[in-house]
Amino acid sequence: MGEMDDINWIGHASFLLRINGKKVYIDPFDLREVKGHADLILITHPHFDHLHPDSIRKIADKDTEIFVPRDSTDKIPVGKVTGVEPNKRYSALGIRFSTMPAYNNVKERLDKHPRSNGWVGYVIELDGGRLLYHTGDTDFIDEMRGLRVDIALLPMSGTYTMDVNDAIEAAKSMVLKQAIPMHYKAVLGKEKSDAAERLFKSSLKSAVLLKEIQEPRYSF
Repeated sequence: MGEMDDINWIGHASFLLRINGKKVYIDPFDLREVKGHADLILITHPHFDHLHPDSIRKIADKDTEIFVPRDSTDKIPVGKVTGVEPNKRYSALGIRFSTMPAYNNVKERLDKHPRSNGWVGYVIELDGGRLLYHTGDTDFIDEMRGLRVDIALLPMSGTYTMDVNDAIEAAKSMVLKQAIPMHYKAVLGKEKSDAAERLFKSSLKSAVLLKEIQEPRYSF
């Protein structure tokens, strides 16, 4: 299996990982082209484009392990639910992961993802010991500085999260091999290509673009 073969970008902030023969979904949303049982689901926060009950029902059953911030455990419609909080370590089905804080620190969007809510990103151990960081919806925060991971999935839409310039700076602040943009096409619309071009024209040599399994049909 190639280095990126086990990382599938469904679209927006949704990903499907294959770890130790298990299917791990992060923030499954508006699933149309993706089917199949989820062994483990990780939810970063309760906004509808990240915690989407209809999508969870499509892939989960009573045995699916689902991790979600503590304030949102009652929103999960099926599965074995565990509440999480930032800066903790967890494991399920032999898969190890930890939580990072995810919040806004830019004045005009402090109300979108307040730090006090305890919402999260996840650092997940992939096969071979590689570490993947899904930031959740966040700005460029101090907790990212010096973080050692192999892969970082970074939003770059602005409005609700860091924009492309901050995503570049966030990636440069970490020790990583690959920076993969997410959570921007549905928000930026026609400007999405400009953002991607700015990312790849920057001095960020670790930037990698994955192709989505499905094109977005929502705009935010």
